[in-house]
Amino acid sequence: MLCLSLLLTCVLCALSCRAGVLGNRDSVVYPRAGSLQQVTNFGSNPTNVGMYIYVPTNLATKPGIIVAIHYCTGTASAYYSGSPYATLAEQYGFIVIYPQSPYSGTCWDVSSPATLTHNGGGNSNSIANMVIWTIAKYNADTSKVFVTGSSSGAMMTNVMAATYPNLFAAATVYSGVPAGCFYSATHQVDAWNSTCALGESITTPAHWASIAEAMDPGYAGARPRMQIYHGSVDTTLYPQNYYETVKQWAGVWGYNYDAPQATEASVPEANYETTVWGPGLQGIFATGVGHTVPIHGERDMVWFGFA
Repeated sequence: MLCLSLLLTCVLCALSCRAGVLGNRDSVVYPRAGSLQQVTNFGSNPTNVGMYIYVPTNLATKPGIIVAIHYCTGTASAYYSGSPYATLAEQYGFIVIYPQSPYSGTCWDVSSPATLTHNGGGNSNSIANMVIWTIAKYNADTSKVFVTGSSSGAMMTNVMAATYPNLFAAATVYSGVPAGCFYSATHQVDAWNSTCALGESITTPAHWASIAEAMDPGYAGARPRMQIYHGSVDTTLYPQNYYETVKQWAGVWGYNYDAPQATEASVPEANYETTVWGPGLQGIFATGVGHTVPIHGERDMVWFGFA
């Protein structure tokens, strides 16, 4: 009986200690370095967007941050596994935030007035709050905060650059549409806009710029540097969206869309063409590539200033 009593005491003690650790999870063991972890207490989350974070084991003293936004039907976990950013984080010491869409089909809301407005209470607001939480928790370098995404995540990347230009130093967009192009006239959340998707929303650089700038009215600070990828045979978000997107950011940056500074063939690889409008904007058009353009992680590291 004495042995049994001693055994029960040890088991109860162990359970009590484990409960104490779990009860203080955020401050004691969470998020763990070297694995994808969910964060649920990052602050205001008006649209219930999931936050997942990868903190590298090789964390820099004052780390940078990349927000990596998944595609329709994707998840934070799928983008973590299918993109190179976690591996690159170990090399360069930055943190990766992987937001997760709350909607059926997991596209992003890039259509409602709420998400297209700075502090408007939409998906963009929730993602911005993830960034603010991470900066504070890890003493991150605010000059090294970046955003990227593929397809619907690329569309949200353009929206984040327009709604929170104060947060991001640069962005890379893999097969998206201009910020505001998917706007819903009925204010629908997570709406599909066929006119935009088919490349039929065509306007001037000045008009596209005014749409982006209206998402954070009164903002007069620095703008994120924008790198835009698109494929020539994209049948989901038609190739015209490449031209409309670079028009938008050329207008925001004050570049002459019709007079780029340089065009480079076979950069970054064969059948790709890179066009440079200035330090703040370059476009990469991939001939023969569909939806979506593959992520060029090492080139992203150069664009973001890690390499």
